[in-house]
Amino acid sequence: MKVKRGFKIVTAKKDQGLTLPQRQTAQAAGYDFAASEDFTLPSIWKGNFLKALWTLHQQKQLGDADFQAADKCLKPYLVPTGIKAYMGKDEFLLLANRSSGPLKRRLILPNGIGIVDADYYDNESNEGEIFFQLINFGLKDYHIKKGERIGQGIFLPYLLADEETAPQAQRTGGFGSTQK
Repeated sequence: MKVKRGFKIVTAKKDQGLTLPQRQTAQAAGYDFAASEDFTLPSIWKGNFLKALWTLHQQKQLGDADFQAADKCLKPYLVPTGIKAYMGKDEFLLLANRSSGPLKRRLILPNGIGIVDADYYDNESNEGEIFFQLINFGLKDYHIKKGERIGQGIFLPYLLADEETAPQAQRTGGFGSTQK
């Protein structure tokens, strides 16, 4: 019987002592992913963002440069896992917050979820390494330790619309490669 879905460690991180994602209980749907290295997530409540909020609070105008500087503080960071996932062509891996992420650590996926398509596996750009896109809304920078669980992944099937014109494009890159 052929294995249909699972996880592997990317080649570049084979000898770094990483563990594959695991479910923590018998009835858990999600596989917990861990960071593949120490990583610091800066707090969004710093510098230019706080300055912009203060200016707006005082009912003053912000210029475009002020908005852009403040906006840079809100950008998410890509936390590496060193893991890639393989699955059937009619499946995807849904990435989600762990329940303790926002509650205990103030870390969230800014888009709510992430989607890892089946054709992301072994792509040329990054071998299909999965990254968790995170924002730290806590007041202090958060230091993620290598091996700390940062999110969870759930394998799911998907359906296609009737009479769809099937896309002809092939994946040519890694994370966010289909953005226009």
